[in-house]
Amino acid sequence: MPRRPTSSAREGDGDKGRGHTFAAVEAIGAALPDVEVTTAWGQPALKVHGKMFVCIASHKSAEPNSLVVMMAFADRDALVEDDPATYYLKEHYLNYPCVLARLTRIRLDALRDLVVGAHRFVNGQMRSKSGAGSRRGTARPSRDRR
Repeated sequence: MPRRPTSSAREGDGDKGRGHTFAAVEAIGAALPDVEVTTAWGQPALKVHGKMFVCIASHKSAEPNSLVVMMAFADRDALVEDDPATYYLKEHYLNYPCVLARLTRIRLDALRDLVVGAHRFVNGQMRSKSGAGSRRGTARPSRDRR
């Protein structure tokens, strides 16, 4: 199981390391392989091999300054349960493997874990899909026409 981001918003933590912008997300993404800084749905986004893995939320149901981060459903549900002050969902996003994160609440170490994990998640999905559907180089079973 991938490492979950550390808890981000607990009372008594102070504001040190919080209140980030997409520039912090870009800086983290710059250290990852094959990352492109671009847009998705008119908002700043990071993509790997053309597939979005993190972007500023554009749907009207999302709170301002929220980040959409791609991840497995189980990891997303655990984050929302562990720290609902930082991580949340809206109905629009329920059927997508992602979580919404409040950039005003998240700590830098947790943001780094999210971005790196999302990159790994999307990159892994792309690799598994590219190998699973390919029949190139394999013999097809013969059809017996009797």
